[in-house]
Amino acid sequence: MKFIRNNSRIQEQDDATLIANYKHSGNLDVLGTLYNKYMHLVFGVCLNYLKDEEQCKDAVMQIFEELVVKLRVHQVQNFKSWLHVLTRNHCLMALRKQSKQTTVSIDDTFVENTDFVHLDIDDTKEQQLSVMEKCMETLPEEQRISVDLFYLQEKCYKEVADITGYELIKVKSYIQNGKRNLKNCIEKNSSE
Repeated sequence: MKFIRNNSRIQEQDDATLIANYKHSGNLDVLGTLYNKYMHLVFGVCLNYLKDEEQCKDAVMQIFEELVVKLRVHQVQNFKSWLHVLTRNHCLMALRKQSKQTTVSIDDTFVENTDFVHLDIDDTKEQQLSVMEKCMETLPEEQRISVDLFYLQEKCYKEVADITGYELIKVKSYIQNGKRNLKNCIEKNSSE
């Protein structure tokens, strides 16, 4: 699934150079070259969430359209992991629009609060999912990305380190601190 024709000179540039070039010029060929590197991963994440190939193709196009605007205003250090989070959020919003009863499987050890996971009232589950999403957004970027990849995407420590470029020891620290901060935030917001 080719997206935008690529200039071979542009293809040789690294992500940071392509981002800077796009921000400066607004050239969609540059953005297309950057996106083409990761489009297969975007499609895979979409397929994991949306489960429908046609819907995933549409999502891949919509995410590119989001990039046209968002990449010009955000400071992106690690494009691959930033794009992964953007893709995941896009899919979650699409699922939320489709159904007000979004179900997310979360391991007890992740939240460490069985009341949170096992409530039977759909509105309460939706509200608690919303609290968890808001709490995820309050985490520092390194913790948020690491927690997302480790718990929600079920990546191992080494995979998280490879995807993010963080040192392995830092990944373990980000996950441990992120989990604790997320748990505290969820408990605080659930009791209000």
